[in-house]
Amino acid sequence: MVIINKNNPEISIILPCRNEEKAIGFCINNAKNALKKYGINGEIIVSDSSVDNSPVIAKKLGAKVIKHDKKGYGIAYLEGFKAVNGKYVFMADADATYDFNEIPKFLGFLKQGYDFVIGDRFGTKIAKKSMPFLHRYIGNPILSGILRLFFKTKVKDAHCGMRAITKKALDKLELKTTGMEFASEMIIKVAKNKLKIKDIPIKYYDRIGESKLNTFSDGWRHLRFMLMYAPNYLFMIPGLLFLLLGISIMVIFLIGPVNIGGLTLYTHPMIVGSFLAVLGYQIINLGVYAKTYSVSTGFEKKDKLVDILAKFLTFESGMIFGFLLFLISFIFGLVVLLDWISKGFPSMLKTNDMIFILTLAILGVQTMFSAFFLSILLVGKKK
Repeated sequence: MVIINKNNPEISIILPCRNEEKAIGFCINNAKNALKKYGINGEIIVSDSSVDNSPVIAKKLGAKVIKHDKKGYGIAYLEGFKAVNGKYVFMADADATYDFNEIPKFLGFLKQGYDFVIGDRFGTKIAKKSMPFLHRYIGNPILSGILRLFFKTKVKDAHCGMRAITKKALDKLELKTTGMEFASEMIIKVAKNKLKIKDIPIKYYDRIGESKLNTFSDGWRHLRFMLMYAPNYLFMIPGLLFLLLGISIMVIFLIGPVNIGGLTLYTHPMIVGSFLAVLGYQIINLGVYAKTYSVSTGFEKKDKLVDILAKFLTFESGMIFGFLLFLISFIFGLVVLLDWISKGFPSMLKTNDMIFILTLAILGVQTMFSAFFLSILLVGKKK
């Protein structure tokens, strides 16, 4: 027997809904029939921001309608989660693309000890018109691959809308995003909390009604979100490569000109080296800021680099290191100046020497200001 809107359901089914009057009835009936067929005690929650008859239809069919009128895929789930009474939470789009007869599979794995179960639409046959070409062969595979690489998860179909999670695990995630990137945030936080994940092949059907997905803007939101919370890939690795390459170039051309194929190179590569060194150092600093901010705001529970900085970095130590870099550049500059004077004031100072000196001075000043900014971000981590 189907039990809807009771206080102690085993599973809460959440349907995010915005103007799905053509499909919402089909989905609710599908879900009700599945609960009845498999003898599952559950409730159906429709998180609604529609301006059509979707909420009216949902109420008539016995679903619990949460009318919030806030746009956004993520906000629909965040509002829906507030009404959850079940031990397990099942999520699926309200567009008839998913078969609610899959619920027992998801529920079964949760009962076996998995914390999070997600469908894999590519693991079985997909209806011809259910997924646009760009989504199926380019966007989804690339974004899912990036998510696997950045966050060390094995989820094959990161944007599948059919997923289930234990209420206990859901409470740990503290989900916040309100748009389409919510789908990525959930998986990222599941991975970061080291929860037990299972993905299973599911069927995917043609939707009823008009799609609300925007290929490029939604894809960019997912990518931007992943990059924001993967500072090693966005900042640290590129920054370190630029810095090392820049310093190497400067050291080589500080020694003297280099002849390549009869072409003598000297000042111009030195300028490029200085640019790369300063750019790389700045990008690394941004990466450190991002990591620290991520921990201070609670998105990351902890980070080894941030823990080290909190333990050993003080405003004073950072200022001292930055000042030492600046002092070295000053001493080097003084030596060059005295050599210039001793030689009777030639037409100009050695350009490469001056580039190297000024680069060190810039790095020193950057370090001092970075130390000050980090000391502000790390206030909450100091003991």
